[in-house]
Amino acid sequence: MLKLSTKGRYGVRLMVDLAQHYGKGPVVLKDVGRRQDISVKYLEHLIVPLKKAKLIRATRGARGGYVLFNPPGSVTLRDIISAVEGGVCLVECTKSPAVCRRSGICLSRSAWSDISKKISETLESFTLEQILSRGTKNEEIITYSI
Repeated sequence: MLKLSTKGRYGVRLMVDLAQHYGKGPVVLKDVGRRQDISVKYLEHLIVPLKKAKLIRATRGARGGYVLFNPPGSVTLRDIISAVEGGVCLVECTKSPAVCRRSGICLSRSAWSDISKKISETLESFTLEQILSRGTKNEEIITYSI
């Protein structure tokens, strides 16, 4: 079974939550955690790479929290997955041939590389805005199969 890690899934859920509140001011992680059923401690780990990738920004103070750096229509699933997972790579040798002594003669390596590119292109084609348009309008209950 090929599946996205918890970091990737929860990273998307965090970003979708922030997208729902875009333009309404900063969102605190405690509220995101409650709405998304993710621990604040786990969310704190996701914040670091998302801030580094300039996908979110923090505001301090009594009304502080997190907001999207850019509008939801300009943030793709690829942006998020790349930030929290380090990109899409089904087989390590497609990015780092030196990890496998067979990479130079492996017949399946180019197929894995092509598949990784297609997945990356597909993730690039979905924005947070599109995900919001597919989901429920109730801001308190959000269920996604990501």
